[in-house]
Amino acid sequence: MAARIMPFFEIATGSTLGALLGMRHALEPDHLAAVSTLISDERGSFRGAFLGLCWGLGHTFALVVVGGVLILLRAEMPPRVADLFEFGVAMMLIALGLRAIGRAARQGVAGPSALHQHGPVVHRHPGIAPHVHVGHFTLARRPLLVGVVHGLAGSGALTALVLATLPSAAARITYMTLFGLGSTLGMAALSGLLGWPLARIGGETRTLRMISLVVGCVSTVLGVFWGVPLVGRLIG
Repeated sequence: MAARIMPFFEIATGSTLGALLGMRHALEPDHLAAVSTLISDERGSFRGAFLGLCWGLGHTFALVVVGGVLILLRAEMPPRVADLFEFGVAMMLIALGLRAIGRAARQGVAGPSALHQHGPVVHRHPGIAPHVHVGHFTLARRPLLVGVVHGLAGSGALTALVLATLPSAAARITYMTLFGLGSTLGMAALSGLLGWPLARIGGETRTLRMISLVVGCVSTVLGVFWGVPLVGRLIG
């Protein structure tokens, strides 16, 4: 009986720890920077939480798929592949940051501006730029892909951890799944909280522009500092 209880206890304990560590994992700087650049587009807690949820689902999917394969093969991710995934995160942070900076620059002091023409006269004035309305799937696709990239980058280290500490493949995969779900819940809650003050700011375009600029700069700088050491390892 004791022999049966012990594996169950180890799985339950490890799974609970995995979920808690996953929630803490959502607070890591690269995750916050990436999701913040996405949330700065939105207005409201629900929309922010939805984007955080999409990020978490993508993150969990990558962790479970790649980590599960490594666990079943009892293998660790090659260091060069892990560095390549990490470099992908750095490039993504830079791209998201530059996008946020560009959006803030286009808005101008008075908010978004639009190029307008009357016959031969072309001028720019405040107003909503030309745009299209998209469905929830299109809206969710970007944070989902951002989450997948983060999950790929973290799957190697997490797999190495569970291979060394947990006794069976079932316990390891359960741990990774609940770690990912914990990250999902943590990021959804955090994104909802970040969306709340953005909704309160409302039409204060100058403040929203500054937030977008600051978030973009932080994401870009973090991506550069993250990626520079990786370049040396990848080309070395």
